Amino acid sequence: MSETSTAILERECLTARLDGGLLDVELHREPANEIGTKMLEDLEALVRVFSENDRVRAMVLRSRARRGFSAGADLRELHRQNVARKQSGASDGARLSEVRAFLDRIHRVMNAIDHTPFTTIAAVHGVVFGGGFELALACDLIVADKSARFCFPELRLGLIPGFGGIPRLRRDVGAAVTRDLILTGRSLGASRAHEIGLVSQLVGEGQSHAVARRVAEQSLRFDAKTTRSALGFLTPDLSAELEREKDLFCELFLSPVVDDALARFDEDEGAMPYLPAGSKTKEVEA
Repeated sequence: MSETSTAILERECLTARLDGGLLDVELHREPANEIGTKMLEDLEALVRVFSENDRVRAMVLRSRARRGFSAGADLRELHRQNVARKQSGASDGARLSEVRAFLDRIHRVMNAIDHTPFTTIAAVHGVVFGGGFELALACDLIVADKSARFCFPELRLGLIPGFGGIPRLRRDVGAAVTRDLILTGRSLGASRAHEIGLVSQLVGEGQSHAVARRVAEQSLRFDAKTTRSALGFLTPDLSAELEREKDLFCELFLSPVVDDALARFDEDEGAMPYLPAGSKTKEVEA
């Protein structure tokens, strides 16, 4: 970070500093940058910052958390809110409307990052799971250190990814890999992710941020209008698929299967609470 960088956003879950035209964003919600109400509010604030500041020409998104980039949606918060509303007498329709409103907000954030007129880079390490994986996929490039692992464990909880993961993953690596990761719930190591083109650069542990900054600084050398035109051509319209994904998530969310799975998830303090009840199977890796 240069001595001329300026903090332009300091929130509970993230801090953003502007260094020339580079917006350097650090996520720091312990233990693993779960995306719940607070993180969503801070990501919305970030979108306002880069949408209203024409000095931003590139963005790097990274994590301070030791465990990794992000463990995904804060499912405990989502489950507890749903249980509380149910106990207060809220109808299924009212509770589903609240879930849909949360999804609409997070999709607006993801879409804003996906369609920025400048280059965005996710610098990742450790866990890049669920909603955290979806956040990385919304960036133009992923720079991963060798500790990174990518996973969509949602089917183990009776759900599908709900933050745009399926359309964006299929866009980036194709249908075969997408089916594999979604339908098996297994995790993908950084080396394999690099081989299939999900990760643009594979680096040593602790090096992802430095390399991502160098990539961002390279992008600053180009004409802003040309970059904007290239990104517009490179980023297809996924709006219909993204809306369908939200519909499917909501269709599944109030099912007894999901209720039971999220209750177990909420109670489990282990390293892999998304594993099925009674499962002795180790995490399957690729």
